[in-house]
Amino acid sequence: MSNDGVAATSGAAMAPIRQQPAPTGSTAMKRWFSRIGTSLLLAALFAPVAMAANAFDVYSDPSCGCCGAWVDYMRTQGYAVTVHQNQPMVAVKARFGVPPGAMSCHTALIDGYVIEGHVPVEDIRRLLAERPNARGLAAPGMPMGSPGMEMGAPERYDVVLIGRDGSTRVFATHGPRA
Repeated sequence: MSNDGVAATSGAAMAPIRQQPAPTGSTAMKRWFSRIGTSLLLAALFAPVAMAANAFDVYSDPSCGCCGAWVDYMRTQGYAVTVHQNQPMVAVKARFGVPPGAMSCHTALIDGYVIEGHVPVEDIRRLLAERPNARGLAAPGMPMGSPGMEMGAPERYDVVLIGRDGSTRVFATHGPRA
């Protein structure tokens, strides 16, 4: 390389090589804060969407212990749960379109779907992944061996998909010999 910053080659002239000055402390800091600010802005914009699919509103009777056990189960699965115990359950079920044959003890809402009773987390995750045109899922009654109902001998039970028209069909089967 010659003294004027031009690389010497076999007769071909090349543009001078200029080195960028190293960023000063304040310039580097400004870039860092700019990147952090952009990241925080994006997180603030998209966090409500991500949290909606991870947050339940659960309506239950305050005296029902198995409802509390299901809430604890959902929290251990990584869900945020808000419990409401100040409304008549019959009215809650009617408001969210739970048909009489699908009713259980508590009613939950997540990402636009109703979850009635002791539905296992794997069925809820499947529902949220597949996103069927439906009201939600139900584990009718209070099946022994379902999440929150671990007392007594486990029984075989169905989780049903509640259609928009109130019809139901089997979504999953759990328990012995399922």
